[in-house]
Amino acid sequence: MAHTNESVVSEFVLLGLSNSWDLQLLFFAIFSVVYVASMLGNIMIIFLISSNSHLNSSMYFLLGNLSFIDICQSNFATPKMLVDFFVEYKSISFEGCMAQIFLLHSFVGSEMMLLVAMAYDRFIAICKPLHYNTIMTRRLCIIFVVISWAVGILHSVSHLVFTVDLPFCGPNEVDSFFCDLPLVIELACMNTYDLEIMILTNSGLISLSCFLALIISYTIILVTVWRQSSSKSSKALSTLTAHITVVILFFGPCIYFYIWPFSRLSVDKFLSVLYTVCTPMLNPIIYSLRNEDVKSALRKLRNHHVKS
Repeated sequence: MAHTNESVVSEFVLLGLSNSWDLQLLFFAIFSVVYVASMLGNIMIIFLISSNSHLNSSMYFLLGNLSFIDICQSNFATPKMLVDFFVEYKSISFEGCMAQIFLLHSFVGSEMMLLVAMAYDRFIAICKPLHYNTIMTRRLCIIFVVISWAVGILHSVSHLVFTVDLPFCGPNEVDSFFCDLPLVIELACMNTYDLEIMILTNSGLISLSCFLALIISYTIILVTVWRQSSSKSSKALSTLTAHITVVILFFGPCIYFYIWPFSRLSVDKFLSVLYTVCTPMLNPIIYSLRNEDVKSALRKLRNHHVKS
């Protein structure tokens, strides 16, 4: 990945989360636990879904793919952040910085689309239960996953194709623990107002359209569940609560960043940590605690190992 001859910056310096050595040690301890829990939790969900015949429905196929995206998102920047807690000079190459931007937006865009697919799955299951197996085939689920990745990658490429050719001639300090696109663009030696508007429009359109689709879907689903008998609706409400919680945790920081995309506040680093480090860990916890089928599969797996 080459950049133009106008750019004399060959690396960027990440300022990280804090300059305090004590705080960095504390952050390392906390985020190491979060990272390991995220990896183990998502791997566990993928293993349960692939090995348990009772978890072979479309919902769990999509959930397994969500866990795979969360594993990818956990690894694009977190391992380097953990290493950088013990490094005074936190540098990243130009190519590495562009790779982080590409990976982050690919994973975020893919997860947005996958959450919409999961909402559609719940819409069919609750609003058209008799046609669920006919509509939500494995072929359709695979199409949803392919579309999710395609949209995420195209979304990311549309940002990167303009960013990689920007002239960077200094300064090269990024006030974050990873290469955040708005912060990197601010370092370019040119007026980037038009590019900022383009990025805001691109990111805003995909996030707003996905969020509105989710709001409409879950509103219809909740109204349908409310009209059903309590015996039928309890399991549906439990599953919906998990889905809606994940949507809020994922889209909350994204919406915040798109409202003030190029004006950074002190809370921004906290929100960056939330959606890049913590959210991938919260998804398996939420789905495990709120989903009876997953909890049942976990109990069977535990009992099997105890008997062994």
